Amino acid sequence: MEKISREPGTVLSPLPAVMVSCTDANGRPNIITLAWAGVLCSDPPMVGLGIRPSRYSHGIIAKTGEFVVNLPSRKEFDATDFCGVHSGREVDKFAATGLTPVKGELVQAPLIQECPVNLECKVRQIINLGSHDLFIGEVVRVHAPEGDLAEILVDGFAYGNGRYYSLGEIIGYYGCARSKFSGAAR
Repeated sequence: MEKISREPGTVLSPLPAVMVSCTDANGRPNIITLAWAGVLCSDPPMVGLGIRPSRYSHGIIAKTGEFVVNLPSRKEFDATDFCGVHSGREVDKFAATGLTPVKGELVQAPLIQECPVNLECKVRQIINLGSHDLFIGEVVRVHAPEGDLAEILVDGFAYGNGRYYSLGEIIGYYGCARSKFSGAAR
């Protein structure tokens, strides 16, 4: 495969599309859809969110120091997209989408009931990177149904370069290629 040189860009994609919920100082909840989200550390569990300072939720999360990462299934696809193209400054996204806010156990930000997995997080650090700030959040509580999380999460979707992608199926497990390359690793 021949390659060409390109200008630097954010081509690491697709990325999981998540709905991040937060609550302002007056108790008004909001949802922001993000694809610039990921795992940063396993002990303690930490996630990172890249958020533009101009976004409504940026100020809320910076001020309150907490948020919930909600992992939607395909059933929440339309709501996820809606929350990504409308600002919470003008729209009550819970009311507009029919999503249900549920009180968190350790943070004031609400969980989204319809999302199969919710991660309650407390902000540990905010780093200005340029066009976005990196919010590093420690996961302080996870809410998920019983069962294999891989089976639950495979019903999600990802976002990249203006398009959404279905996850669909599990194609392997950690370490499954070991036997195939057993002679190569020395």
